[in-house]
Amino acid sequence: MAKRFAVYKGLQKPLMFKGFKGKFIYWGIGCLLAGLVFGALTMTLVNGWLGALVLAGCITGGLFYIAGRQKKGLYVKTRSASIHIHSPKFKHLKRYAFQKDI
Repeated sequence: MAKRFAVYKGLQKPLMFKGFKGKFIYWGIGCLLAGLVFGALTMTLVNGWLGALVLAGCITGGLFYIAGRQKKGLYVKTRSASIHIHSPKFKHLKRYAFQKDI
């Protein structure tokens, strides 16, 4: 009798963390780090309150942008709204149809 093993069904699904899938997790981490760096630079060079606003703006704006990009799909797809009509070109077929044997 053959042994049966439980199959882990999550192997074919993308990685998911807090609603972000796959590559968008790394984009979110990059957004958080960029917000921290820009916020810290603004705090030291200009003003503490302005730095806090830059920090919050970069993080929230970036995460909303990433969430919007994620709704379009995990992979980049070009979606055309127009209708393309390709005309057939059979010029080469006429040459071979009327060729005489020697």
